[in-house]
Amino acid sequence: MAPPAVAPAEETAVSSSAADVKPSYGGTTITALPGDPILPEGDGENAPRGSLSSAEAEAAAVAAGLSHLESRGKHWYSYLLTWDFWIIIAIGQTLALCITATNTFTSFLVSVNTNIPAFQTLLNYALMTLIWLPVTLYRHGPRRWARVVWKDGWRYLILSFFDVEGNYFTVLAYNYTNILSAQLINFWAIVCVVVLSFLLLGVRYRLLQLGGILLCCGGMGVLLASDHLTGANGGQGRDMLKGDLFALAGATFYGFANVYEEWFVSKRPVYEVLSFLGVFGVCINGVQWAIFDRRSFEGATWNGQVAGWLVGYMACLCLFYSLAPLVLRMGSAAVFGVNLLTGNFWGVIIGTRVFGLSVHWMYPIAFVLILCGQVVYFVTGSVLGDSKKPWLGEDQRDGVAGIGTAKRKALAEAKKKGLVPAASGEA
Repeated sequence: MAPPAVAPAEETAVSSSAADVKPSYGGTTITALPGDPILPEGDGENAPRGSLSSAEAEAAAVAAGLSHLESRGKHWYSYLLTWDFWIIIAIGQTLALCITATNTFTSFLVSVNTNIPAFQTLLNYALMTLIWLPVTLYRHGPRRWARVVWKDGWRYLILSFFDVEGNYFTVLAYNYTNILSAQLINFWAIVCVVVLSFLLLGVRYRLLQLGGILLCCGGMGVLLASDHLTGANGGQGRDMLKGDLFALAGATFYGFANVYEEWFVSKRPVYEVLSFLGVFGVCINGVQWAIFDRRSFEGATWNGQVAGWLVGYMACLCLFYSLAPLVLRMGSAAVFGVNLLTGNFWGVIIGTRVFGLSVHWMYPIAFVLILCGQVVYFVTGSVLGDSKKPWLGEDQRDGVAGIGTAKRKALAEAKKKGLVPAASGEA
């Protein structure tokens, strides 16, 4: 089911006697032909491929770079000392803040009787299309873009369907059940991610990783318990059973969407994935809004303040979608899910400043537990963490050398340590 590989450029016939040979770490011998582009140029997302020998040299460079990087991870805390770990934590908290901000803007809209969740999400997909589709057309060109649509369009359609329905059913659930119940069921999204990654992507979790996930969930449980004790769980919903079923459906769709997007961004350029997610998201969400949610406009309030809140909502959600692929590449769908658990904590911080709420003493404990769970998840892991994806092959041959990927890190390490000879004409 992997997307088709990018068509290789014209091969160049060069005698094998002209090859430069240089030994590398781990007994790997790297052969490079003069003039072959060993390492991808630019951002690595859409680098042109050279001859067959160049492709083989690149694969050898990746293998050597991976071997060298993994040899450095000999201590249980090795990954915790890398920039990647702290970048994941920072981006993860930014994503949680983005989700909290979108919830805050939605609360503002609802307070003035403007309850248009489907339309809000439609605007986000439209903004993503406006930003990322021109980038994709520029990088691919119209003909190659059309080939991607023909060959991989159905895959992107499925990804967009999962994402749209996850958003729709989760928002719908809050209309029927209470906040506590909906958030408890959202744990199911992490369960789905772990099970799907294990069954479909070949991910094998260590006991400490599972323990880290459980610790994060325990922290979230403390948050929800404090909400229940203080009566901040939203009270009795209109139809608890219906709302819980909607929340369960939304969490399931989110689980599928996160795993499928991790698979996509590890094989394809990020701008391509986001552009198609936007295009198909507009189509699916637009039809859904036109059928089910048109009446929400009838009693809505429309003024400059509402317009400002909608712009803020779109900006935060678009930033969320644009940063998410980095966590999925550098970490995984599971890491992505546990990072979002801190969203409730940030929601309370905003609530104290904006809505005059009070912070319960259990909230700081819950936040520390969630962060500790993220640390435990990466204990005894290699310096590559979850960026080395098992479904891409041992040398990550089937992956793209994009920002945050293990392949890109390996190529950079191979070049930095002199594990590969520089190609002719390179500085």
